Parts: sequence; structure tokens; C-alpha cells
Amino acid sequence: MLETDRPDPFEDRLSAALRDAGDDFRTDRAALVTAGRSRGRRAVLRRRTAVAGTVAGVALAGLGGVLVLPADGPADPARSAPASARTPNGAPNGTATAAAAAVSGDDLLRELKALLPPGTFREESARGSDDRLGPAARLVYDDGAGAAAIGLGLARVEPGSAQVRDLLACPDHNVTPYDDCTSDRLPDGSTLRLYQGYEYPDLRVDTKLWTADLVTPKGQHVSVSEWNSPAEKGAPVSREEPPLSTQRLRTLVTAGVWREVVDAIPETPKPTRSAAPRPARPTVSGNAIGDTLTTLLPGKLDVVARGGQESEYAYVVVDDGRGRSLVQINVQYGMGDGAGPLYAGGEILPDGTRVVTRQEPGEKAGAGVVMWTVDTLRPGPAGFRVVISAFNTGDQNEDATRDAPALSMEQLRKLALAKQWDALR
Repeated sequence: MLETDRPDPFEDRLSAALRDAGDDFRTDRAALVTAGRSRGRRAVLRRRTAVAGTVAGVALAGLGGVLVLPADGPADPARSAPASARTPNGAPNGTATAAAAAVSGDDLLRELKALLPPGTFREESARGSDDRLGPAARLVYDDGAGAAAIGLGLARVEPGSAQVRDLLACPDHNVTPYDDCTSDRLPDGSTLRLYQGYEYPDLRVDTKLWTADLVTPKGQHVSVSEWNSPAEKGAPVSREEPPLSTQRLRTLVTAGVWREVVDAIPETPKPTRSAAPRPARPTVSGNAIGDTLTTLLPGKLDVVARGGQESEYAYVVVDDGRGRSLVQINVQYGMGDGAGPLYAGGEILPDGTRVVTRQEPGEKAGAGVVMWTVDTLRPGPAGFRVVISAFNTGDQNEDATRDAPALSMEQLRKLALAKQWDALR
């Protein structure tokens, strides 16, 4: 079994994907960086206010895992099929059916190591295609320039789903700092995202995280992650950059062998008609949130930028003539659990709405950044929560550019309690 460890700043976002891929897929990290950012935002809020909610960090598996890198040249054709589908001399076995042949954890490690440039390996672990948690592998690789953790994960996902769109989209710089990201459609219809960022979004440690995620038209998801450290967390940086270049990551993640391993994952049994469907948690459109926020802003503020997520989260950058100020908002259902400790010491309005305010340092790397927040929870079983924050910078990853946010606490309170949010309930 692989050890589990985190999602980066953005947690549980992948929980739905992990359930679809194999119930409870846990790993060391991942595309998280990416992955379900909506649920990640919810996790950040819960963590920020001491509400229950584990911040999962996915190292080995965003939606299915993390990957490994290949050598400079093209892959050996003999390695285009899994080890279990080859003859004893290593040649592809034309009589084997890759989709039906299980691939063991040892097979997966063998394939992974064979595709990496020459080097040494240690701390190896893996699970095969028939494992309940799905196939994945991790190891520490050293090409002579320093030890580096590498992870590979494979899973099935629903093509075209919101979860997949979120996984393959490059993050918003106002939400997640990174150095480079591309998301391209390949000739076969697959989508490939290559990302170069950091393990810690607040940059408190210089651990770099580079990932490659491929989703095919059939829903085969291959994910590779690498770090410039022998562990995702808790280990000192051992080299300036992760060992695999962008091109090597691309070559590795697109290798045909991984798609065959995904095909070997047993199909998830379909629920019987008598089985009650899992109720879906309602979500609020990110575009609707951004539009509503924009219409509620005081007229003296110019909106110079806006963005957000597909659901639950939006932001605007405003300028009142004295510098830019980031304003972000979360509108979420199902946030009533733990309301007692979350809103302890706050107000309860006549209609039952709970309100708590906070003025605290920013969450990320910017020096001198402050975050002013008004957090509200409407009455009722839906747990409808509106949380709005303003910063004294247009990008909380950058240093403060003004003394205070462009919106006062009273203005933030008025925005959070506006009746217009009820139209989104």
C-alpha cells in the first residue's frame, strides 16, 4: 500500500473522482494541484476557520495518480505493452488481451523504471490494476544530480465531465502561483496538461512540483508528478529542479503502455435498480457568483480583472484610484455541519443568519498582505454560506500594494448579506 499524504492547498476536490476511479483512492499528492478546485476551496475555508475537513494532499494521484519519466529517445516498442502481455523474452504477446490481463504492482514499477533515464532507485512502492484503490507507483529516483520523488497514477474518468475539465485547466494565477502551464488537444483527441508549480502554494518552502496529466477520449487518465526533493513534503530540496524536462514528461505520460494498464482496471459494477442513487450536492455557478458580485460593488470601484472556478468561487480585482485590491467570494451549499464552532462568538441576526468577521494576515506568500473577511450562513437545512474577503493587493501571492483593502468591513458585510444571493439558493 502506498502512504497517503495531503492535497496541496486544495483538498478534497478529487474525492468524487477518486470514488469513480476506485473508491477511496489515496496517494501522496497531485494534480491536485490542480484537481477539483471547488472542493479545494471548501477545504481551505474549513481549515481557515477550524471547521472539520481534512486537507488532503494528493501526491500520487489527483484523479488517479502520478507519473514517471522516460528516456530522451522514443520508447522501446517492446515496452508499449504491459509486462503481463509480453512473452518471456520481452516481445509483445499477440495472443494476450491487455484489457483482460491484470498488471501487478511489480510490473508497473518495472515499466516505470525502464522508461526513466539511467539512475538509481529506492523507496519503491506500487499497487496493480486489480487493487481496490487502482494502479499507482512511486519511487525516489537519482540521476546523479540529486534524489527526486516521482509518482505515477492511472484511473478511469468520465470524459467531458466537470471534474475532468477542472483537472485539465491551468490554474488561475490569482488562486495558485506557478511558473508555467499548458493544456493542449493532441491529434488523437486526448488532452494533455503540463504544469510547473510548487508543492506549497504559499511558497513557504522551495519544493517544486511538476506534473503531466493526460485524459483520452475513452476516459483513460494518466498522471505523473515529480519533485525536486526526495519527498513531496517534509524533506529538504535536493536539486534546483525536478529531473524530468517537459518533453520527457510528455513522452512518458503519452506512452501507450499506460493506457493498456488503465484498460486492465476491472470495471466498477453498476448499481442495481434498487440501490438508492447517491444524492448530488448542489453547486452554484462560478459565473453567476461573479456576475452578482460585480453588480453589488460600489460604483466608485473599477473592475480591472475577474475570474474564478466553474462553481462556488469567483473573484474580482478592483481599483479605487489608490491601487488594486483583490475581492474573492465563495457561495456554497452543505456548510451547516460544524456551524457552532465556526460561528462561535459571532452574531445571529433576527432571521437566523449567522455572521462572523475576521481581519488577519493573507493566506499566501505576499509580504504585508492582510485579508478582511465576512462569513455568513443562512438559516435552513441547505447550509447556504456566503464568504467574502478583500485584500490590500491585487494578487495575494504578491506583496501588499496599499495599506488596506479597497472595501471596508462594513461594505463587505453589506455585500455578504445582500438579498441578491438568495436568488442563487
